[in-house]
Amino acid sequence: MLYNQTVRGNRVISSEELESLIPQKPNRRILRLPFTPGLWIYELGASGYNRDTVLKALQAKTTEFEQKKQQLPEGTRERQRLEKRYTRQIKRLRRKAEEGNWVMRTLGEPPVYFYERDAQANAAKLKAYLFSKGFFNAQTSYRLDTLLERRIRVIYLISEKTPYRLRRIAYEIEDAQVDSLVRQSAANSLLKVGARYDEAKLSNERVRIEELLRNNGYYTFSRQYIQFEPDSSINNSLDTAGRFVDMWVKILNPPGQSQHYTYHIGDVRFVISRDETAPPATQALDTVSQNGIRYLLDGRLYATRLLDTKIRLRPGQLYRQNDLRETQRQLFLLNQFKFANINFTDTTNRRLRTEIVATPLDKYEMTVEGGVSVLYQGQGIPGPFGNLSLRVRNVLGGLETLETSFRYGFEAQAGFSTERAYFAQELGINTSLIFPHILFPGKYRFLFSNSNPRTQISLGYNFTNRPEFIRTNLRSTLAYNWQPAPNRQFTFLVADINLLRASFKSDEFGQTFRSFLEDQAQQGSTILNSFINAFASNISLTYTYNTNVVGQNRKANFLRLGIESGGTTLNLLSRQRIEELSKTFNDLQFYKYLRANVDYRHYAPLRTYTTLAFRVNSGIVYGYGANGTAPYEKLFFAGGSNSVRAWRPRRLGPGSAYPRTDASGQPFPAPADDDYRFDYSFEQPGDILLEGSAELRGRLFHLGADVNGAFFVDVGNVWRFRQNARSPADRFYVNNFFSELAVGTGVGLRLDFSFFIIRFDGAIKVYDPARRFTTTEGVYVNERFILPKFAFNRMFNGPNPLIVNFGIGYPF
Repeated sequence: MLYNQTVRGNRVISSEELESLIPQKPNRRILRLPFTPGLWIYELGASGYNRDTVLKALQAKTTEFEQKKQQLPEGTRERQRLEKRYTRQIKRLRRKAEEGNWVMRTLGEPPVYFYERDAQANAAKLKAYLFSKGFFNAQTSYRLDTLLERRIRVIYLISEKTPYRLRRIAYEIEDAQVDSLVRQSAANSLLKVGARYDEAKLSNERVRIEELLRNNGYYTFSRQYIQFEPDSSINNSLDTAGRFVDMWVKILNPPGQSQHYTYHIGDVRFVISRDETAPPATQALDTVSQNGIRYLLDGRLYATRLLDTKIRLRPGQLYRQNDLRETQRQLFLLNQFKFANINFTDTTNRRLRTEIVATPLDKYEMTVEGGVSVLYQGQGIPGPFGNLSLRVRNVLGGLETLETSFRYGFEAQAGFSTERAYFAQELGINTSLIFPHILFPGKYRFLFSNSNPRTQISLGYNFTNRPEFIRTNLRSTLAYNWQPAPNRQFTFLVADINLLRASFKSDEFGQTFRSFLEDQAQQGSTILNSFINAFASNISLTYTYNTNVVGQNRKANFLRLGIESGGTTLNLLSRQRIEELSKTFNDLQFYKYLRANVDYRHYAPLRTYTTLAFRVNSGIVYGYGANGTAPYEKLFFAGGSNSVRAWRPRRLGPGSAYPRTDASGQPFPAPADDDYRFDYSFEQPGDILLEGSAELRGRLFHLGADVNGAFFVDVGNVWRFRQNARSPADRFYVNNFFSELAVGTGVGLRLDFSFFIIRFDGAIKVYDPARRFTTTEGVYVNERFILPKFAFNRMFNGPNPLIVNFGIGYPF
């Protein structure tokens, strides 16, 4: 069996690049150990599999189908149903005969055997590849190492020798105008004097020259007219002593022509067609003209002025391939059309008669989603929820989209002071009107037409009914969004207005919960503000840069910058006037704050299926209103599946303060000498956030899906601006914050189903800045380095328990 295969001796061309040329892949192993679970499962499935029996069943099913088919008239519904049923059964049996039973082909991996003819072919393939990379004298061979249990390791030996380089690049172009364009773009050429000969660069240079000419009117130009030939007239094309190559770049004219001809755009028609297969000319269509373009609208109302900003092909302009591609991209981004095909129906006099045929998406679209809510730490009984969304396209005739969503869920939620479950429910409705341009008066309306602009106006209402309280939130927003490039995006939230109303239940649950929140307020927490009637508004700008593509293991970066100002317009009013407004509206709370956030991620591939990922996330929020804080949702939190994973969600910090204290500022409940567990049950908001993560990701094996593993280290914490008397250690100090960074580590398991990823991360605490205290017996304990307290026999209930996080997708 083929156990392993590697390449050795290569210095310039990477091993990963060479190994990708070898088609045979050994059976996958766990952590490169001699364990092949996929093969074991395959053999397990094969133990009850008999191919001859399956072939006999396939033949019998085929004969039975042919006999029954003859008994039914052709074209009847009964015969169609018969053909459909038997086709499905025969297809299933044929697949079983070719690939084995379900266990073998889905969960297992067939054994990969070694054949020496494959090794010989691979060595020849590697030599040919090295030749294409400029190593004309390269030598390749292979060596076999026989291991135990009839396993073979193949080692391909590479001797690259000295590569050949380009000494001179000469041009021979028959068309003078083409010659001028190519020479003017020589600085952008992929062929550089002194660079190593590389056939891939020759191929890419063909593509570059072809795109250059097609973007300068040469509609019929093709890369087949471009030739690269060794120059036999300049010394020698192959200088074996100096290892140099002289190269001709030749561009020929079309057969029988003295030059390449340029083309211009002729008449342009934009056709809205319900049926993309029907000839547009045969349909009765309404005709509208806009800036020289005829719009045939199929009886529908469309804003031709807006469509006009998306079309780059204009009558009389020189043909450019980029204009064609950009027109298709802009029409696709409108999210109004299934297809937008561009055809040139006539080339008479080298003028391209252009026809853009767009097929609209369905005007009305409804989606229904359902699920089950999973409660934190299993407190309560999970309950179902449902989402109903309705989308209406081109609702006002200006390519707008109206989206309305309803959400309702209920669950059996435990009361705050009792284990008994009570009925809790949540209801939400949100309506958004999305315009495909910047909604602004005057000429600025189409200012960002090339950047996929969006204006979204939304209004939403959320109602929450819990055993302890009732909370409602009315929210309205106006946001601008545009993308200057596919990997760059701006979001300008012009207005985000929230009206919050909350009330505690008058029974035992509500009053107990209120007392707890008041106690938390004494410790510096602002969670009580979330249950006071409030008015909050803000304006924000967010910039996102992202070169990471899910499913592609390549070097990439992600950066998100956000700034936000809350209650900005309140600065126009005096504090006295704000207090008067608050009393007028039943002690309504107003917020004034500034907030900033920076999130940076870097992805560095190490091997084909191995990546090292880093993240740094920081933020700061400063409340300068009468209440001295920001809305609870705008504060920062640490801990959870996308943060420091050794702490429960939002339970880390602040600073080195105890997670919960009594009236004297001591840990609550008071720890004893043999019990170091703190109470991490409550959220810990902060004004300053600083956290970072490093994660090594790699594929373990394939078992129905790619099973990936990860090892990670997380660092971070949150702090407050204002010191609290009961928790003085929660404030941020420049000369002390480094020692208050909590550290956690762990391993993860990810099931990659291509379309989504299920993630499990198990983490334990390494360094907990809060674990310095005096026990009830007066003994001072410093257990900040808590890693040694982890024990497998007390994995989930010891002083350093394993925290298991569940998530969808990667943490960053």
